[in-house]
Formats: sequence, C-alpha cells, structure tokens
Amino acid sequence: MKIFQFDEVGQDLQLLPMAARRALDQAGYKLSLAQWQALDISHRRTLCELGSEVAVDADAVGALLAGSESAATRIDSVPEPDARDVPEVVSTAFGEARPIPGASWAALAPLERYALFKVAQRGRPARLDSAYREIIGASALSSHLEPTGGVRMVNVGGKAETLRHAIAESRVSMNPEAFDKLATHNVPKGDVLGTARLAGIQAAKRTSEWIPLCHPLRLTRISVDLTLDSQNHAVGIRAAVEAVDRSGVEMEALVAASAAALTVYDMLKSYDRGMRIGPTQVREKSGGRSGDFRA
Repeated sequence: MKIFQFDEVGQDLQLLPMAARRALDQAGYKLSLAQWQALDISHRRTLCELGSEVAVDADAVGALLAGSESAATRIDSVPEPDARDVPEVVSTAFGEARPIPGASWAALAPLERYALFKVAQRGRPARLDSAYREIIGASALSSHLEPTGGVRMVNVGGKAETLRHAIAESRVSMNPEAFDKLATHNVPKGDVLGTARLAGIQAAKRTSEWIPLCHPLRLTRISVDLTLDSQNHAVGIRAAVEAVDRSGVEMEALVAASAAALTVYDMLKSYDRGMRIGPTQVREKSGGRSGDFRA
C-alpha cells in the first residue's frame, strides 16, 4: 500500500489517499468523504492496496463496495494517464522549473503517474511542489535515480511484453602464433571456439548479475557464432539474443559477445598477452517503444 507524504493522510485514513482515488476511478466509482469515512478501516486499506497495484482489479473494488454499507455512486471509468508521453496538463502545470522528462515519466509506477496527473489538474502551487519533490525529484536528471538521489531499477511493469531482438558483435585480434594454435585446434586448454560459445550463452543468461539495475529477462533464444579471419589473425564474434519481455536485450547481446571474447583471450593468452578485444558494439535491435536500430 502506497501513501504519499503530500497526501497528508494519517494511519486512520480519514482522508482519501491517491491510491484509493485511483482504485475508485479505474473501477468507475465515486465516494464522498462521508461515505469513505463510513467504510470499515479494513476496506479503506484494501482499496489503497488495490490502487497501488500496477493494474487495478476493478472487480475486486466492486465486490468490496458491494459488501459495504456505504453506497458508492457509479461513474465512467477514468482512463490511466498514457505512459508513453507526458500529458500536456501535467507538463503545463509543473512548468519549466519542474521538468518531467519523458524517460522519467515512463519509468514511474502507474500510481505515481496518476498522482501527478491529479495534482496537475488541481494546480495548487504548494501541492505541485510537494508532489514533484516526492515523485520526480532527482529522477528528472536520470530515470535510474530515485527522487531523493539514490539509484533504482527502472519500473517496467507498465510496459507491454513484446518480442525483443538484439545483435552485438566483438572481435579478438592476435599474433600469428596464437591464431595458428587456434586454427589448428592445438591449444592445451581445449576447444577454444566451443568454450567461448558456451561462455557467451551462459553470460547472457546472467546479465542482470553483471550489470547493476539491469532487469532479469526471460530469454527465448541465444546464439553465439565465432568465425576465423585468417588474413587479419582475428576471431569475429556475433551474439544474437531474443526475448518476449518488457525490456530490451541489447545488454544481454553485448555481455554474450564480451564473455566469448574474454574466453578466447583466456585460452590463448599464453601465446599472446597483447591480444586486442574490440570494437564491441550493438549492430541491431528491434522491439519496444524506442523502435528499431541498425548500425
């Protein structure tokens, strides 16, 4: 249950917090202050909990109100503020002095966007200031910052699950001796290319453990291909990753390519300590709001 400080609502819930307002709006109900206060405290808490969820369970709200003695007024369900763009009423009300970047808006929880929208509609200066400090704050500088300045994982709960695809490439350049050992399968440590391929696949699955604030994803496909470039004594690495999820897989592809490259270095370093890794880069990606990319 989320209660904002700017709501100025006590533990007795005598006033309607934003979470309860959102639950009622989404389910298509309206309560006067007297009707709200007539509800059992457990029902008031439940409405706040329902309104704090990513998606409001309208049926649960209706069932709760039907089981109470306080008759709620039916209204049209109020749509959620669009997560893709900052509504004009919000950007206008908060103004240039209180910027809300699109990335910060998209990273907010649905309840936070709802609260800013409601505060903007009323336009009370003191409440605008309080809501902005509590919900946006330092996150206006980066979506990975909490309002108070600490780091956070971006909330992607409001995003749709779509097919995400990314390809990353890397390269390991080496001296002729190391390349000859690799090409002739004469490396005491074993199968360099096979081991590097496996390392890339394993690493992609553990990207969220490597990269702070990176979301764990349900990967559906990982492929790591290594090709020999005899003319330049190098190994080319291509990692392709797919997932049906709410976040892109560019980092997973980059981690796969990087881990494969590091494994090649590790298995051949006794022949060339000066091997060069890179460039490592995303070659293409698709899926998500940002659209497709091709280098």
